[in-house]
Amino acid sequence: MKDVISVLDFSKDEILQLFELTDKFLSGGFRPSLEGKIVATAFFEPSTRTALSFTSAALSAGAKVLGFSSDEATSVSKGENLADTIRMLENYADCIVMRHKLDGSAKFAAEVAKKPVINAGDGKREHPTQALIDMYTVRKLFGTLEGLTFGFLGDLRYARTVNSMLRILTLFKPKIVYLISPPQLRARAEILEELNYPVKELTDVKDVVGELDVLYVTRIQRERFLDEDEYEKVKESYRLDYRTVERMRKESAILHPLPRVSEIDRRIDSMPQAKYFLEASYAVPLRSVLLHEVMAGD
Repeated sequence: MKDVISVLDFSKDEILQLFELTDKFLSGGFRPSLEGKIVATAFFEPSTRTALSFTSAALSAGAKVLGFSSDEATSVSKGENLADTIRMLENYADCIVMRHKLDGSAKFAAEVAKKPVINAGDGKREHPTQALIDMYTVRKLFGTLEGLTFGFLGDLRYARTVNSMLRILTLFKPKIVYLISPPQLRARAEILEELNYPVKELTDVKDVVGELDVLYVTRIQRERFLDEDEYEKVKESYRLDYRTVERMRKESAILHPLPRVSEIDRRIDSMPQAKYFLEASYAVPLRSVLLHEVMAGD
């Protein structure tokens, strides 16, 4: 029974064990069992993939699911505070999967609740289960998580998926990580200060595209901008095009946490480097195993 608020709630060994169990699940050698358990999906912020994949993961393991997909459907819209909502939810469920627009909301919920809380995205802070899916995909493709060259392209300032990926890489040993973004969307200083591996900031992916093992692309996080004019200035400031991908090695991988807007040319979908839909296919099995480990694991 443990909370999952940050990727750093896991040790390196725990992550590898989770990945091995997911391998066994996919091969039929392990089946998560959550019969008699109830999972609450508390999504105070809109979500499609994360909410549905957690629901599917819970149902496939035999759990029941209840929840909501926006705060308008809850008593929060009547003025109830978050703490009271969490206290009510833990009366109804054995685990709370929560997404919220405020930084630190998942940690706060975990402090309030006696039942496990899984962070499904809190503001611009973290999205730990997405990083687990991303790294599981990398391991399936390359057979290792060590010594690889990563590039992160896009909104590195507000993308919580990037924060979780940069943090999880501190448990492994990347050769180098390139942070590629417009100047206004550079990774925040407090994140960079945590890193223990070589990092180089760039503005053009073409400068390093041939070196990369993994190129992780993110959309611009429009919903994180407080000023709409600032968003308008950068909304189409980068795009991965077909010719750039042609310069990548065929065995390299392009990942994206999705949803995609205009940052990846759709012609790239048929290229061998495009692995983002494969990446998405691992969400249900990995989250099913994670739910089992959180609620029923020894």
